Amino acid sequence: MKEGIHPQYREVVFHDLSCDFKFITRSTVQTRETIEFEGKTYPMVKIEVSSESHPFYTGQQKIVDTAGRVEKFRQKFGKLGNRGNKNI
Repeated sequence: MKEGIHPQYREVVFHDLSCDFKFITRSTVQTRETIEFEGKTYPMVKIEVSSESHPFYTGQQKIVDTAGRVEKFRQKFGKLGNRGNKNI
């Protein structure tokens, strides 16, 4: 393999925010956040769904609040999207 052209492959902690579940796996994902986990510092990636919280794996239906995010997006960018559609 050529040197210097491949991304860094290292251990990373993925943190499921919906159920506060953390797990370590190897990844090339780039992140700015770190976390102290099992006595060692790792790069951290925040996720919203993992096998611990997904209904397929848990057998429980869980409602994820996306309406609040959609409304925030519309409030922030709603005026910009209508600028080019004046004739519709």
